[in-house]
Amino acid sequence: MIISQTPLRISFFGGGTDFPDFYAQEPGMVLSSAIDKYIFVIIKERFDDKIRVGYTRTELVDSIDELEHELVRESLRRTGITHGVEINTMGDIPSEGSGLGSSSTVTVGLLHAMYMYLGTPKDHAALAREACEIEINVLKKPIGVQDQYIAAFGGQRVLQFCPDGEVQVQPIAMEPNVARRLNQNLMLFYTNMTRKAESVLTEQRSNIEERRPVLREMKRMVLLGKAALEEGALDDFGLLLHEAWQLKKQLASKVSNSAIDEIYDAAIRAGALGGKITGAGGGGFLLLYCPREKQDNVRSALHHLRELPFHLERDGTKIIFNYRRG
Repeated sequence: MIISQTPLRISFFGGGTDFPDFYAQEPGMVLSSAIDKYIFVIIKERFDDKIRVGYTRTELVDSIDELEHELVRESLRRTGITHGVEINTMGDIPSEGSGLGSSSTVTVGLLHAMYMYLGTPKDHAALAREACEIEINVLKKPIGVQDQYIAAFGGQRVLQFCPDGEVQVQPIAMEPNVARRLNQNLMLFYTNMTRKAESVLTEQRSNIEERRPVLREMKRMVLLGKAALEEGALDDFGLLLHEAWQLKKQLASKVSNSAIDEIYDAAIRAGALGGKITGAGGGGFLLLYCPREKQDNVRSALHHLRELPFHLERDGTKIIFNYRRG
């Protein structure tokens, strides 16, 4: 039995420049962090040749082609496992429409567990690259490539996407006390709205050429955000988030809506300096940067929303249980 643990993520700046349609012409860049909310994948051998997959429902099939869970199906194909396994996925939060990168996290976690099960582990870069190939090339999802890399590598990173397809993964040199203060000043609230990321992202992708100047400005904020973190200028980081959210809303019509705007404006009035909807937008979680002394005001203003306490995560995907008989 193998169990992998793979972190979800929050993306701060640069989302949208990680689409191949953007970085094929000029480098893209994002600033992102893993968080201590995870997806767990369990894989074990079966006594028969069937494949059993458990998630929000259960599938028991005779061949890979019959599987409806497309990420499991294509990960099995990729790794060459054809029969006689049981796979379960579990998450710390509901995956559908959370905006925390759960689809890519599942794919990275599946590949990590499967390769370890086969006794042929892959490094983080290979896991991220193969997850991108499954989601973008095979399943034709209208997504970028940041989520797979932050799920694989973890930590707080600047990811740069080059026109030749290379992805550079750079750590952020934050002092420990700055990282601790940043963590204390970040809040996550569930908006009670879910959406299919693909509906937002399909429009966003079709708008890339027209919105390229906006995306360039969002990319510039990655370096400003990185500098703010490395200098310990955390309130500047929060104000940059506010600026970036105004830009992000220009990428597609469904990134925000009147209900989200009301929630966000109430948080700003209560003392938050900035924030954004995580992921594609349109629902899921609202990330806020708010000095600690104003956080109770924000909680009161958003009392109808569930807060999700979290910490920034150092590690990427890892195997937390590895048991082999004989």
